Amino acid sequence: MKFHLSLRRSGLAFAFAAALLTGGLTACTKDLDREPFYDLNTESVYRDPANHLQVLAKLYAGFNLSGNSGSPDVFAGQGKDEGETSYLRAYWYLQEFPTEEAVVAWNSGPLQELNRINWTSSNDLINNSYTRIFYEVAVCNEFIRETSDDKLNSRGISGADAEKARLYRAEARFLRALAYYHAIDLYGNVPFVTEADAPSKNLPKQINRADLFAYVESELKAIETELTPARQGPYGRADQGACWTLLAKLYLNAQVYTGTARYTDCLTYCNKVLGAGYQLAPEYRLLFLADNNVTAASEIIFPITSDGLVSQVYGGTTYLVHAAVGGRMQTSDFGVNSGWAGNRTRKNLPLLFPTGASNPDRRAMFFSQGQNLEINDLTLFTDGYGVTKWKNKTSTGANGVDPQQIFVDTDFPLFRLADVYLMYAEAVLRGGSGGTQPQALAYVNALRDRAYGNPGGRITAAELTAPNFILDERARELYWEAARRTDLIRFERFTSASYLWPWKGGVRNGQGVDVKFNLYPLPSTDIVANPTLQQNPGY
Repeated sequence: MKFHLSLRRSGLAFAFAAALLTGGLTACTKDLDREPFYDLNTESVYRDPANHLQVLAKLYAGFNLSGNSGSPDVFAGQGKDEGETSYLRAYWYLQEFPTEEAVVAWNSGPLQELNRINWTSSNDLINNSYTRIFYEVAVCNEFIRETSDDKLNSRGISGADAEKARLYRAEARFLRALAYYHAIDLYGNVPFVTEADAPSKNLPKQINRADLFAYVESELKAIETELTPARQGPYGRADQGACWTLLAKLYLNAQVYTGTARYTDCLTYCNKVLGAGYQLAPEYRLLFLADNNVTAASEIIFPITSDGLVSQVYGGTTYLVHAAVGGRMQTSDFGVNSGWAGNRTRKNLPLLFPTGASNPDRRAMFFSQGQNLEINDLTLFTDGYGVTKWKNKTSTGANGVDPQQIFVDTDFPLFRLADVYLMYAEAVLRGGSGGTQPQALAYVNALRDRAYGNPGGRITAAELTAPNFILDERARELYWEAARRTDLIRFERFTSASYLWPWKGGVRNGQGVDVKFNLYPLPSTDIVANPTLQQNPGY
């Protein structure tokens, strides 16, 4: 049994503590610093050190599960799909559907707005991700507040119990920093509350994007030495490797977020990860299978964990597997009982891979039988190649543990070593110090050796420095891993007319779009609820 499942089981068994922490929060930003409605007394939960890990489990589960059984954490809306409020699913929507990597067939107005990059501040799916992010911030704030040294002392918690509580508090600070990082990336200037803001009826104040960047940076540096050393803790828990990787991602995008490049800092933290002993999984496919917690654990730095028996949600990788199956694809090949005929890719992605080569790139996981490369109809599943990357199958071909084959076991590798290799290479090519081009080339070729199964796919130093090579290689390595929108924005190709894909801007052949779409709008509901908030430009 996976360790992370035992953690999740304890969290679910302790559902009353989760309800205590999370009941009553709504989508409005006025609730960010609100004290939760309690079914039990906070003091009675936190007085017992044995409960701390159980509540921490809820914070981790918040990145995958939509809530406790029959009681979602955030309200999707009357008649809406609760699964769409899952943190990972909501985040994946916003990172993939507006790009050339993914397109969805379901004829939902908000989804088709994402397909076409023509959304407004009333888009429900933009609201889902925003609400989930700030729900996570709120529950992390509560945990951090209730495990402060003062609180521990007042409850007589000392010795080993206090040390464990401090470790859990550092992990909660990491999870909050991760949520705020997503807020920086997606929304820019957002409401801001920490554990220092006592629960009140006051409306939270808005923070500047650059100032929130500085806050997340300072938080991650503050907890770096408090977290478990890299690769020394339980699988699925945040450690120093996760902290370093998030800092590297923050610095890689610093010019977008703050106007100041920080590529040298990116390399500093890439090098810390690279010195920690992580290793590439022996085969690319192993990263996206039901036993990836075992066969690819050496590469996975921080996963969003999943289990078909104890973490049942119509989001996360359950969504990624089911929604990609349709047309002539056989559900039995994916370890699930049904296909939802939703997601496939636009032509730009498969065309990045060589065709007819004697040494094919094994990362090219596409289904073309009965599928059209071109997309004439966004709502027709057979327009666009299928993607077979995510499966609820183990490395030996067995199905996941759910006997009904609904909910999947596959973990989502939010951070993995291959991404750090590519961040290192990009930061070097963008002028950062602390790395070399020969080493960058070696890291990229290590990925390509794995992809081709031999040295036949290696590139030269000249190819490494070619325009857009790194952007294209990130697509080949990381497609459908919720990174593409951020990458395209960093390379100034997301809204630009210089790079097009089918239905970008709502026209079949694609067109440039307004630069306002580089940020999502704050939901109109929150602008109404909190009149002190200033909407992002253009919305």
